[in-house]
Amino acid sequence: MIIEKVLKPNVLYYPGCLKKFVYRNLKENYEKILREMEVKFIEVEEEVCCGSPVRNAGYFQQFRNLVRKNFEVFRKYNVGKIILSCPACYYTFSKEYSKVCREWKIECVHAIKMIWEGIRDGRLKIYRKGRGKVTYHDPCHLGRYSGIYEEPRMIIKALGYDLVEMEESRETSLCCGSGGGVGANYPILAREIAKERIEQAKKTRAKILVTSCPLCVFSLKKFSGIKTVEISELILSHVKVKKW
Repeated sequence: MIIEKVLKPNVLYYPGCLKKFVYRNLKENYEKILREMEVKFIEVEEEVCCGSPVRNAGYFQQFRNLVRKNFEVFRKYNVGKIILSCPACYYTFSKEYSKVCREWKIECVHAIKMIWEGIRDGRLKIYRKGRGKVTYHDPCHLGRYSGIYEEPRMIIKALGYDLVEMEESRETSLCCGSGGGVGANYPILAREIAKERIEQAKKTRAKILVTSCPLCVFSLKKFSGIKTVEISELILSHVKVKKW
């Protein structure tokens, strides 16, 4: 029994660079929610960027270097499963790492799926229902790249909101404007795309625009006219969690 406990793989929560260094409140949100569902996980400081930005920019050797660094850290801490809350990190770990690292066998799961299961199974209690219309923006890496469309919508509905879709959603969702390095390299183009997306959101007459990507929040929150939140913020306004 002792040997089994020692050898049992760890579950790692990997927040991603934006949550780890910029939107630390969002990182803490997911930690609170996971703990409320009694999910046991570890966090490590030695992990590095998932490599998505450099891979998208064409620096494939640098991407391989980051994959190897992360793999060695995860092996050191006996990680068998990774929970991710960043769409780009989730796609990169679950789809791209195995292409350059033959030893990669780690299970990857997005936190949104786990949270929906927690609400559905009663491990996450909703103490008050929301009101009014909410619209949801599909992040590119979570939607088109990873096929996760239903769980965020089911969460929003379970919280009591009337979900209204924008004219371009799911597989045809418009990008927030900042993904793939566009925001850093073509700021004017990124601004115009974000403005168009905000106009689509406003046309739904929703009071809140919800998304599940920190980069999308950063891009869309620049423009007024509709309240923009990351989905963990919406969840925590309706779910009771203990003070950890």
